[in-house]
Order: sequence, then C-alpha cells, then structure tokens
Amino acid sequence: MEPIQFMIDQISEELKIKKEQTKQVIRLLDEGNTIPFIARYRKELTGQLDETTLRNIFEKITYLRNLHQRKEEVIRLIEAQGKLTDELRKEIESASKLQRVEDLYRPYKPKRRTRASIAKEKGLEPFAEVLLEKMDYDQIVELAQKYISKEYELSTVDEVIQGGQDIIAEMISDDPVVREWVRNETFNRGIIRVQAKDSDKESVYEMYYDYQEPIKNIRHHRVLAINRGEKEDYLKVKIQIDEKSIIDGLVNKFSLFSKFRELPRHLTKVVEDSYKRLISPSIEREIRQLLTEKAEDGAIQIFSANLRQLLLQPPIKGKTILGIDPAYRTGCKLAVVNPVGKVEDIRVIYPTPPQNKVEEAKKQVKDLVEKFGIEIIVIGNGTASRETEQFVADFISEHDKDLYYIIVSEAGASVYSASRLAKEEFPDLDVSERSAISIARRIQDPLAELVKIDPKSVGVGQYQHDVSQKKLEASLTQVVESVVNYVGVDINTASISLLQYISGMNKTVAKNIVEYREKNGKFKNREELKEVPRFGAKTYEQAIGFLRIDGENPLDKTSIHPESYAVTYALLDHINLTTRDIGTENLKQKLKELDLEKLSKMLDVGLPTLNDIVASLIRPFRDPRDELPKPIFHKDILKIEDLKQGMHLQGTVRNIVDFGAFIDIGVKEDGLVHISEMSEKYIKHPLDVVSVGDIIDVWVLSTDVQKKRISLTMKKH
Repeated sequence: MEPIQFMIDQISEELKIKKEQTKQVIRLLDEGNTIPFIARYRKELTGQLDETTLRNIFEKITYLRNLHQRKEEVIRLIEAQGKLTDELRKEIESASKLQRVEDLYRPYKPKRRTRASIAKEKGLEPFAEVLLEKMDYDQIVELAQKYISKEYELSTVDEVIQGGQDIIAEMISDDPVVREWVRNETFNRGIIRVQAKDSDKESVYEMYYDYQEPIKNIRHHRVLAINRGEKEDYLKVKIQIDEKSIIDGLVNKFSLFSKFRELPRHLTKVVEDSYKRLISPSIEREIRQLLTEKAEDGAIQIFSANLRQLLLQPPIKGKTILGIDPAYRTGCKLAVVNPVGKVEDIRVIYPTPPQNKVEEAKKQVKDLVEKFGIEIIVIGNGTASRETEQFVADFISEHDKDLYYIIVSEAGASVYSASRLAKEEFPDLDVSERSAISIARRIQDPLAELVKIDPKSVGVGQYQHDVSQKKLEASLTQVVESVVNYVGVDINTASISLLQYISGMNKTVAKNIVEYREKNGKFKNREELKEVPRFGAKTYEQAIGFLRIDGENPLDKTSIHPESYAVTYALLDHINLTTRDIGTENLKQKLKELDLEKLSKMLDVGLPTLNDIVASLIRPFRDPRDELPKPIFHKDILKIEDLKQGMHLQGTVRNIVDFGAFIDIGVKEDGLVHISEMSEKYIKHPLDVVSVGDIIDVWVLSTDVQKKRISLTMKKH
C-alpha cells in the first residue's frame, strides 16, 4: 500500500508548505486536473500556491511513487532469493533516495559472470569466509591446499587464495556503506581532469586541453562542453583522487575488518584490488552520470526560463508589418501582413550580391509602404541579414517616412516553413515566402507564431542537443502550456497550434474546435463548445476559463470560470450593475469601494476567487503581455566599428547562458555581458538579474572587429 501520508509529510517539509496544501494538490492532480487549472481556479484548496510550487509537488510525488514502486520490486526480488531479513526490509523501506535502494540491492542483483562468481562456482565461498578470520599466511596456505581439485580446475595454492580474495573484493565492492562513503568522498574531494587526445588538433575545446577542477565546483556548461568534446573524440576525461586515503578509509569502513588491530597484508591487497578494479570505475561512472544529469537539468531550466520570456514578448498590435527573409542569390522574400495577421502581398527583391538591384528593390518597398501603410519592417537575422539591414536603413533615411525596422531571430522559421502545418496554411507559397510571413508575425503576435515551431528550435538554449531530449521536450511543453493558459486565447481566432496547449485539451480536440468553427461560423458563447466532438465535461471544466469569446455573454470574454458566473451575477446585482457595464469606469469605481473580505462571506465565495472575479470585470480582455516593455525599433544602422569603449546603449536580452547574457544592441553581432559584469554584487546565475526580452542599459567594454566579439557591462560607467 502506498505510504501517502509519509509522502505528504516529506514533500511539505522539503517545500516548506502546509501538509493540507500538499494533500489537496495531490488529490487534485490524481483527479486529472491540470496545473494551470489548479493554479488559477482552485486557489482556496491549495492556499494560492503558484504554478512553480505545483509543478514541484507533481515532480516530487512522481519521484516518491516511483521510489516506492522500486522498493516493493527490490524487496520482492530479494525475498524470492530467500535472503530477505527483517533488518534489510526496514533499511529498504526507510530509504529516501533511489540510489540508496540500488546500493542495498546491489549484493543481490544478478550479475554477469565475474571473477568472484567463478570462484564461488569452484566452491571457494567457505574459504573466503575463513580468510576473514585472524590467520597467518602459513595457516592460509595449509588450508588452501585442501581446496586443490581437478574437478574445479584448482591446481595451485595461489589459484585458491586468489579466488577467495576475489570473493572478498566483490563483497567489499557491493557493501552499501562502502559505496556511499566512496561516492561522497570522491564527489567532495575528487578532481575532474581533462586532457586533449591530440594537443596538435585544433578544436573549439582547446581551453579544456589541459584542464582540471574540483568535482563539487564544476559548472553545468563546463560539464556539457567536456562531455561533447569527449564524445567528438577531442578530449579524454578522468576523475582523480588520492587513492591511498580512500584505501586507508576503506579498511576502517568495512565492518568485517573491525576484529583486526592491524589488517594482514593479504587483506590489504584485497581492499586495494576491490577499490581499483571494482569500486573506482563504477563510482566514476556514477559521478559522471550524476554531473551530467545535474548539468542537463540546469541547461533545461535555463532553456525553459528563456523560452517563457520569449513567448511572453509583447505583441505589436494594430500595425501592418513588412517581413523580410534575407538572401543573396535567390533574393529577399517580402511578406506584408495586416494588423490581424492576414497576408496582403508577397514579393521578391534583389538588393544584395550578386544581383545588387538596389534601386529596383527600393521602388518595390516604396510601393508596398505606400499601398499598405507599413509602419514596421522586420528583418530575419540569417544569411545576408547585414546587407539587408543596410538596404532598409538607407531606404528609411532617403524616404523620411515614419518607418522603423527591427531584426528578429530566424531560429525555427525554416523549420516551420517546411512543416506540414505551414504547407496546409500556405499551400501555394514556397518555403522562403512562408518564412517571411513567420518573421513578420513574430513581432505582431510572438506567442501565436512561435507555438507553431518545435520549442527546441527557437534558439534560446545552450547545449540543447546534448541533454535528454525526452526531459527537454517535457519541460518546454510545460512552459508553452503555462504561457498559453496564462495569456488565454480567443476561441474564434486561435489556431490549432495555440489551442492544443490549452488546459485539458490536445491536438485532436483543438482540430475539432477549428473544424466546428469553420463549419458553423464563430462561437457565440462558451456553452456552444459543449457541442464540439470530444469536448466532454472534464475538458470543458479544465479549458473553458482560458478560452475567450467576444459574443453574447460579456462574461465569456473574461477569465471568469462559468462555475463562478452565479457569484459574478450576485456581485453585479449587489452594486446595481449588469454585465453590460463590464470594463466601464463606473463599474471600476464601484468595485474599488467594496470591502471584498466582507463581501466574500456574504456571497459564500473564497476571497482569492472573488479577487480574480473583480480583476477580470475591471479588465475583461486583459493581455498580460501588454504590460511588458516593447522591443527596440531602429531607423539607422550601427556597426561594430562604430562602437567605442564606454559607449552607453540600450539593448534587448536575446539569450541567457550559464556564464552571461547575449544582448542585441542594434549591431549584427550580439554583445556578451559576462556574469561578472551584471552587477556590483555577487550573483549565482544571470537569470537572477535578467530575462530574455528585457530592455536593459549597457556600456561597451571592448570590441574585437576581427573575431566579431563585443564585450558589454551592465555596471554604470
């Protein structure tokens, strides 16, 4: 039976939250509720725990349940061998880590044939037990002679003694106390030593050609870089530790040696063999795996944080956008997108080498600007971006238009353009034309466009190909789901790509909604969604609060859940207003004058829910992204050669890695603010100071025109 109370106690202690909160969250999760739904609509039950804490509870209960399952399995396997004692059962049941369970199971785990198992097959187990008694060497030789046997292919005393020693060596290696001690000692005192396989060979890993660092101090990005260099056969990696101190420690740690005042030479030799041949290689693999897992988790965490900020970039509403996918030989593809995302025009211009048809290209752009009232030009940062930017800047300066440009990351645009989704959306366009549309829409509504792309392809991570793809995908999917539900979607305009991330929904349900909408016209109210195939009661409960409809019922365009409509009507009736007053100044003023704590008791509703209802009535179609700073637009161009030491600039955080942040300052090359230049105070990680999309003040530290490197600082000069 699952020890659920023990799990609740442990999670509550680790997360420093009340046991009742943990209990309710686990119950809600077990009932099939999603984390965004619980966070938004079950605040009274959870004590207003945020999404991050809810996900932590989910991860910890999943781990503990898997741990419990493994304990039961290990107990069953040992019991089947007839070797389970009450003491061992208690040790397994009380283990709080999976590693401890595996250590306890190790002596009973079936192994491939080893030197020890071969010795056991030859009947040397009783001899090994005698070797652990207080005997001098002559006594051992005398006893060993009794085991010489043609049947077991034991022809010499040395073979018998070696077999007995092999059995003891494996006993030491399998001892859980020994393994835990060696593992901790190696992690805390060991050094990771990296060398070049061929120091004459050039590579990006040259800084690691002769490198060492304490295991406990090594940063995540170094672990992943070293792993990659090793995989690509440039580096060789070894864990080093003072072997003598470990072997001396083992003599004291292995309980069967406690009877000896001084360990006999033949047993000292066994301890040394056990460590060097069995324990050390195994522990090294375990520690390398542990470092890799922690590094992967760190990289995934950074990627997820960056992705969240990227998806939350504020949309540029009400503007007609010209998107440009730059190129050389094949020309720059242009796409005009109107304020609601509809494509108005597609063209190709050739302002870049080898064609250099600059004047003709300017005429084309001028025609589009005047015809559609374009206000913003968006340029992809791929091949020929620099030359295209120069062309656009020259065009703006010559035509004196109220026109601005911005360069955006093309990451993932080509992936989307070649996808089945893009082909379905624009069947008559080629890949680069679709890419130009995607580039334009990234400014217009970043979330709606970026959800069409595999999250791994959006270009805001580090070492994403070196981490567990399953864990990365799961984490990034959670981020997209969280952001989409945080923002909410208009059911009458949202794409399948966007809808599939709504709480309680999947791609099939999202597709059914779009097909229903295309067949029957716009949804007029939330109730109508119940007619959509596979949109059952549970899906309705989980999803409906995140779906907005500007239709018959004004409440349907808010984030108020239909289960709270009755309370909302009672609230409006209390202040002598109706749903027609939603969003008006009169309603806002009356709501601000209310004593919500008193009213919550009167209406028999939780205060957190009432607060959310009031906020939704004040701002019915609120988009939280609108409150974030808008991206920086440019009129003229800035080159790396224009930068001077100490120059003050504003920039946008494009990417964050362990060692710093890359900043777009309007130059083709992003500048790097190293973590040491982010604050006068010590900071553990760049994410403590900045997020992707932040607009920040920076000063130029230095430039390297040859290597196209820009060093920046956030410390005021």
